[in-house]
Amino acid sequence: MATRRNLLVMGVAAATALALGACGATADKNEAGAGDSGKPATGLRIMVPNSPGGGYDTTARTAAKVMEDAKIATGVQVFNLPGAGGTVGLQRTVNEKGNGKLAMQMGLGVVGASYTSKSAATLTQTTPLAKLIEEAGAIVVPKDSPYKTINDLVTAWKANPKGLAVGGGSSPGGPDHLLPMQLAKTVGIDPRQVNYVSYDGGGELLPALLGGKIAFGASGFGEFLDQVEAGQIRVLAVTSEAPIDALKDVPTLKSAGIDLVFTNWRGIVAPPEISDADKKVWIDALTKMHESEQWKAELTKRGWTDAFITGDEFATFLTEQDKSVADLLKQLGLA
Repeated sequence: MATRRNLLVMGVAAATALALGACGATADKNEAGAGDSGKPATGLRIMVPNSPGGGYDTTARTAAKVMEDAKIATGVQVFNLPGAGGTVGLQRTVNEKGNGKLAMQMGLGVVGASYTSKSAATLTQTTPLAKLIEEAGAIVVPKDSPYKTINDLVTAWKANPKGLAVGGGSSPGGPDHLLPMQLAKTVGIDPRQVNYVSYDGGGELLPALLGGKIAFGASGFGEFLDQVEAGQIRVLAVTSEAPIDALKDVPTLKSAGIDLVFTNWRGIVAPPEISDADKKVWIDALTKMHESEQWKAELTKRGWTDAFITGDEFATFLTEQDKSVADLLKQLGLA
């Protein structure tokens, strides 16, 4: 079957923030204007709606550290509230209507999970704050895998689609699920035949991959850099348009003759109906973070693509992504 071009620009999460009571970043008038006065915001907490070790977690903790190091905010905390592909955190966020001291790390995984989990809460109910980054996906295998190239893997996969389990760090509808489904369609495999095993974030995916519970993994490449450098896993291909600097010797799917580009994104949302002042505090803090040299260094280090937009522009993007994901999941019979 001739390959066809698939371009799916999606993605996942960014830093989020949650403040408690009067300790929050907007506890009083002076605190609310901290960004204008040059004083760092205080009391921020970042909620990650899946387990430690995944892409959301990495992005949130990186953002928190940059805000601390650049003196944009002090005492930033990160905590995890996993469950149901991120929709437990989403429900918590929506339930906190009007609470400008809370924000959630999010991305494509939560968009998809809101449909596949039949969540009562949706991202269209939240207040979009900022989209931060895009990141290419990667197809990875353990170091002792018999598949040395992406074409070796595809050949074996086509011969036995159900027999080769692929794992991802997101629930059905998330980026790690949509990537192998798009790859299957591109190489001529019926996506309904794919044996996809869902894990709650990269922290759970990695042990499954190293333990031989799955034949290969599909996820954001940044989640595997430490293990690649340690020689524990091999990256067969990345899903970006061009090669990744952090993985210079790894081919893209396109260069291997597979006509697919897939890019994930990550952003931050707040509860519904927060005040304009609270929204400004978050957007100002995230904008300063984005402009900092520390953040630029992290983008380079982690191979993330800068994709910063805020407010209404991000809201428009999020609405478009919500429709795109819903349509694709309906095609797969999952929504």
